[in-house]
Amino acid sequence: MPGYFREIAVRMFAKELKDSDMVYREEEEQYAPQYVLTPTGAKANRVLISGVLTEIENIGSGAEYYKARIADPTGVFTIYAGQYQAEAARFLSEAATPAFVTVIGKVTAFKTDDGNTLLSVRPEYIQNADEKDRNLWIAETAEKTHERISAAEIQADENIKIVLDHYAPDFSEYRKMILQALKTVVSN
Repeated sequence: MPGYFREIAVRMFAKELKDSDMVYREEEEQYAPQYVLTPTGAKANRVLISGVLTEIENIGSGAEYYKARIADPTGVFTIYAGQYQAEAARFLSEAATPAFVTVIGKVTAFKTDDGNTLLSVRPEYIQNADEKDRNLWIAETAEKTHERISAAEIQADENIKIVLDHYAPDFSEYRKMILQALKTVVSN
């Protein structure tokens, strides 16, 4: 496919993804990538997350379709895996909770009847991790989030005006989120 490239997976804490509701496509084409624009200015089609796998439920009727929750120090990610994410579904069918995991996946959006946007992750890749892996992810995600906040405050990114208009983010709230996450690494 000419011009095809894999989107970079953005490191993002659960709280930031949960606070996000701006979803768009840059092209009208049916298979054009879908992006979420977050309150700190991240533009993500794919995310890299790590945390504790706390729940797994087979919600499929007939075929296996798994819903799982992964907790990081700021909140919880919801992931879904079925026949089109066969390796991830197989992993979830055999996984025990609680367990540290790392996931790379696409952000998907669902509009509720009341107009809210719920975001989840469709895993492309999932593997067991350990506390050291998770702690490294927290440190790197904290750094990347801080960089986005700093860029947003000086409006160094083209998407920032859109972010500021849409979310009117309180960056001190996200700085507290970063500190909260880093404290879990220090206390371990």
